[in-house]
Amino acid sequence: MLIEESYRDVPTKEGGDMRVFLWHPTIPNYPKAKFPGVVVFSEIYQVTGPVARFAKQIAGQGYIVAAPSSYHEFTGPEPLAYDGPGTDAGNAWKIEKVNLCKRPSSGAYAYATQKVSAYDEDAELSVSLLLSLETCNGRIGATGMCLGGHLAYRCALDKRVAAAVCYFATDVHSHTLGAGKNDDSLDRAGDIKGELVMIFGKKDNHVPPEGRDLIRKTLHEKGVTFSFFEAAWAQHAFIRDELSKGRYDPGLTKLCFEMLLELFNRTLRSDLGPRAGGEMEIEDVC
Repeated sequence: MLIEESYRDVPTKEGGDMRVFLWHPTIPNYPKAKFPGVVVFSEIYQVTGPVARFAKQIAGQGYIVAAPSSYHEFTGPEPLAYDGPGTDAGNAWKIEKVNLCKRPSSGAYAYATQKVSAYDEDAELSVSLLLSLETCNGRIGATGMCLGGHLAYRCALDKRVAAAVCYFATDVHSHTLGAGKNDDSLDRAGDIKGELVMIFGKKDNHVPPEGRDLIRKTLHEKGVTFSFFEAAWAQHAFIRDELSKGRYDPGLTKLCFEMLLELFNRTLRSDLGPRAGGEMEIEDVC
């Protein structure tokens, strides 16, 4: 499917304009065709080449894709480099990012009480942008890698989001996203009403085995509908299609993309109607 590329600069409360990159599928002679929307959250390097190509692949399957620039409080929408300085800046900003609010008495800026609220505002604005489009069918999904995997998980806390695919959701297990390094993402798992796919590599030292176990156990206990995949040989960020860190696995990336398409095609394209009945009865016979 053909796609068109554009962007919108969306005002935020206190963090300046946030650039949201858009990729829109097109069908010749059908300008009013409607498609589901997907928010793609980037890793700590903002919307890099690998993230943009990932977004375009999704758009080419018939989804309107919006990719916000997460660090609009600190810098422009340009991507950071996959090098030492870029990594240092991205890792610093992911925990310094806050919503700033003015003190009524002095007019000076101070940190907001909820330290991850700036990320949540970005997600809310991205979802709302997609829903505002005449060509969106009103169904929204989310996905992302690394930091973006965590942000896709948080985006699923929004009841307008029907499904999320979270690649290498860093910091969920450790509660260390945002200023103060004390996020509530895992505590709020019960607020997720859509369906999740969680994807990790067993050799991912960013989310160690005990961290993955904690995430899986919590999702079970909170009654979340989810699938959980751990690739035996994969490292962190194995879907990033550049080789600076030697982790990219094209075959495994294709397999995971099929998981994404299965979830999004089932939950975002179909009108399932209201849920009815109890739990599905599982047969014991072969």
